[in-house]
Amino acid sequence: MVKNTHPTLPEFDYVKPVTLFETSQFLFTHSNDSSPFLGGTDLFIRMRDGVIKPHYLVDIKHLAGMDKLDFDPQKGLTIGAAVNMNRVINSPDVQEHYPLLADACKSVASYQLRNRATIIGNICNASPAGDTIGACIALDGVLHIHGIAGSRFESLSDFFLGPGKTNLKPGDIVTAISFPLPPQGHASTYVKLGRNKLSDLSIVGVTVLGNIDTKKQSGFRFRVILASVAPVPLIVTQAETYLSSHEVNQETIHQAACIASEASHPINDVRGSARYRREMVRNLTENALIKVWKKLNQ
Repeated sequence: MVKNTHPTLPEFDYVKPVTLFETSQFLFTHSNDSSPFLGGTDLFIRMRDGVIKPHYLVDIKHLAGMDKLDFDPQKGLTIGAAVNMNRVINSPDVQEHYPLLADACKSVASYQLRNRATIIGNICNASPAGDTIGACIALDGVLHIHGIAGSRFESLSDFFLGPGKTNLKPGDIVTAISFPLPPQGHASTYVKLGRNKLSDLSIVGVTVLGNIDTKKQSGFRFRVILASVAPVPLIVTQAETYLSSHEVNQETIHQAACIASEASHPINDVRGSARYRREMVRNLTENALIKVWKKLNQ
């Protein structure tokens, strides 16, 4: 068998609709042979490798509202689907109010790729290793979706169905993601383990966001989301509940990290074994929780 060592993109037709309605109608009519196109950082790789073969690439970058990045002190942050990750990182509003989002974006590949890559593309690609997804979940991100029946909003908690699978319907376009104001005085971190420091998918990714919450028995609320250890981004509600109902200290943080490890369902692949990933979930979650806990106690 002869292996093609220089694969190229297959032929396709480029489509540039003018309105959201026209775009949804086209994607619905051609649901079996079309793909929406934003940055293309994942799409072109999958096309080159023959994973998908769309006949039509539908450019949605230029549609109304796609390039907006707006912050409202009362309502929160809205990021359009075409806003690239470097723009998110460099936004003073994001740096001040949503530093977790900036940190997650910084962990994605290289500067050059981040000039094309988008948060919405990362979400819709639905990879369990998606670096920005944990931050978006922890910050209670809500997707703005336009479909043939009109517009709607969807939480990320039920959006992912499996690797590469979401609950988007034929004709649906994610136009933006919005975030409410984060808890006052919150602290957060994203810890990523890869085979190298740059341009690698995560072997394990751990997102932690914490804030003081007097309604909780412990006085704290933590969000813990894992990447690359389950078919979908994993919200570790068991660890969150445990930390809310027990005094937070080194011992309970270690126990919460063990709970996170037990909740994970990693696989063996070329980047790491399932056993290694579970061990790293425990270690990285413990480190991340300690880091956030110390920030909250400063």
